[in-house]
Amino acid sequence: MRPNGPGPKGPRQNRNDFRKPQRISKDQVPSSGEFLKKRTQMEEKTPTDDRIEGRNPVLEAMRAGRTFNKLYVAARQENARPDPTMARIINMAKELHIPIMEVPKASLDEMSQTHNHQGVIAQVASHEYVEIDEMLKRAEEKGEAPLLLLLDELKDAYNLGSILRIADAAGVHGVIIPQHRSIGLDSMVAKASAGAIEYVPVARVTNLSRTILELKEKGFWIAGTDAEGTNQYFDDVWSGPMAIVIGSEGEGMSKNIKDKCDFLLSIPMAGSVNSLNAAVAAGIVVFEAVRQRRAGKDS
Repeated sequence: MRPNGPGPKGPRQNRNDFRKPQRISKDQVPSSGEFLKKRTQMEEKTPTDDRIEGRNPVLEAMRAGRTFNKLYVAARQENARPDPTMARIINMAKELHIPIMEVPKASLDEMSQTHNHQGVIAQVASHEYVEIDEMLKRAEEKGEAPLLLLLDELKDAYNLGSILRIADAAGVHGVIIPQHRSIGLDSMVAKASAGAIEYVPVARVTNLSRTILELKEKGFWIAGTDAEGTNQYFDDVWSGPMAIVIGSEGEGMSKNIKDKCDFLLSIPMAGSVNSLNAAVAAGIVVFEAVRQRRAGKDS
């Protein structure tokens, strides 16, 4: 049952080296294009702790219960003989609900850091996920009404990293992401979060729509962010258990998720470009929610 306390107003809606520098000739200075290409190649080949390559390592990681974000397997060639080991890997991944991406072998060659991928590369979580109940327990221990962020198919690592920094700074109790069609907790997200990944609980769910319904049963109000929202983000709607939905880059919230929101919030804009980066929008809405909740607690 939902609480009878305050909710949204209005009807609910469906470092320095001082030595003299060595002089180099103009011909020795790389062009900007060459510089960016070399830097990208170095970044791609820098070993990270969020990849496992090779058949036996991947199998053992699944048996050990490692959290997988994605599994990349080489596309099977026509008339190729069945490969029992690869079939075992794929079947186990399906049983564990691991997203499987079938890609050309050349793509795996480019991704590989060991140059011995044997046709399979796993992208594993750089940080462990938690259960939603752990987030709610965290809020209860602090004596606070839960405030959660739900990210609908966010795909950019820097956006997710920035949102984790915002969540940490604002005191959000947890972030929820879907398992499919979404960026996971990889090394790029960890880097972009500037350490916040270590402090903000993140849950990964198989069905975000079902999770919203479960949160409603626990007494949560679900606030979606949408340009067509009839409520504005600074309206008095932020008391009680709340979950804020942030849509994906470009597309925003999917229709299925939007329809399950209790109300939609918009951010009034006066500029010529009527769109905001997902992380920027999240920051504006989250800090307003925190401001209102603290003001209500102090009054």
